[in-house]
Amino acid sequence: MKTDPVTFVDRRVGAAKPLRAALDYIFPDHWSFLLGEIALYAFVTLVGTGVFLAFFFEPGDAYPSAINLSFGVPGGLLLRQTHHWAADVFVVAIVLHLLRVFFTGAFRRPRELTYTSGVLLLALAIFEGFLGYSLLDDLLSGMGLAIAYGVAMSIPFLGGDLAHLIWAGEFPGGTEFPQRLFVAHVFLLPALIAGLLGAHLATIVRTHHSQFRGPLRAEDNVVGTRMWPGYALRSLALLAATAAVLVALGGLIQVNPIWQWGPYEPYYATNGAQPDWYLGWLIGALRLMPPLEIVIGDRTVFPNPFFGGILFPSAIFGFLLAWPWWEQRRGSVPHHLLDRPRDNPHRTGVGAAVFTFVAVVFLAGSADRLFLSSGIGYETQVWLFRIAAVVLPGVAYALTRRACRELRDRV
Repeated sequence: MKTDPVTFVDRRVGAAKPLRAALDYIFPDHWSFLLGEIALYAFVTLVGTGVFLAFFFEPGDAYPSAINLSFGVPGGLLLRQTHHWAADVFVVAIVLHLLRVFFTGAFRRPRELTYTSGVLLLALAIFEGFLGYSLLDDLLSGMGLAIAYGVAMSIPFLGGDLAHLIWAGEFPGGTEFPQRLFVAHVFLLPALIAGLLGAHLATIVRTHHSQFRGPLRAEDNVVGTRMWPGYALRSLALLAATAAVLVALGGLIQVNPIWQWGPYEPYYATNGAQPDWYLGWLIGALRLMPPLEIVIGDRTVFPNPFFGGILFPSAIFGFLLAWPWWEQRRGSVPHHLLDRPRDNPHRTGVGAAVFTFVAVVFLAGSADRLFLSSGIGYETQVWLFRIAAVVLPGVAYALTRRACRELRDRV
């Protein structure tokens, strides 16, 4: 007598009810929901390639080890570049997914915790990426660590002790520092990201997916594709496609060619070098901050790097984490249908303003590259970017809010 897989498993472990519920789970049909899955599958690719790289990388002899991994280990350069591209795609997919969630109001009750875990995932992904390229001890990563050391030192009251604790002494750090970087990048941060991803997915399943308005769609149902077989096969195809694209990028497009930078030496620096794109906004904030320091008595309590390196990113992530609660401060009811951006002009305007502000700061992070390509003086650029950072967010808010109101009122 033939039995289906669910019956087979149920007769042995009694799991028919939860298994059938999982197989019957409905996923909405909209392309924007795939952004979160792309981020998940980029992380899977990161773990797979990272396991391979860890077998051949020696943190105590980082730069020669990375060069040997690139040119002496069969397939090493391919997997190293695939790993790097996967990190970039992981971050950009989370950013785009977060923008979709924000502008459609998908963070509203009962999904505040799902949204919060997503924002924290973005912070961890950025930090993990920074640790990853800092491991290699090339000129670019050494310059980045020098900036990070200065930012850590700027933390009021605790900065000096904290920086010395992390770096095992004065910059560039003691002999234990490379090993600490390796352990944090390979073990600690991936474990935290995996755990947070699991919590993120669990809260999605618990509250069910939100969906855009449309025929037969209401607050108390989800219209789409069942987990099995339709969505599972589609998702597996997306996993294969994501991995294939990342491997193709790793094989065809050069990224982070450390042999061009050379090993890090504290006395040597170069112009035109840029960190990975997702740190551009932090570099820009450090560059745009005026020469302000707060001194109390004979002690500098808030050194200049604190404002761009600590206060600015804290304010951005603080805004992201606080917005759901601020928008629902007068009370809330469960929402399972998503807004179009035009449906909430104020939220869309605020999001456009904050995005514009971060984009201007982000662009300022490439001021040295812009100087090399355009010839516009560095100081002139800094002042232009400062003016733009003050003026453009307000303009973006007003124009976006007006456009949304006009589009909403047409219907």
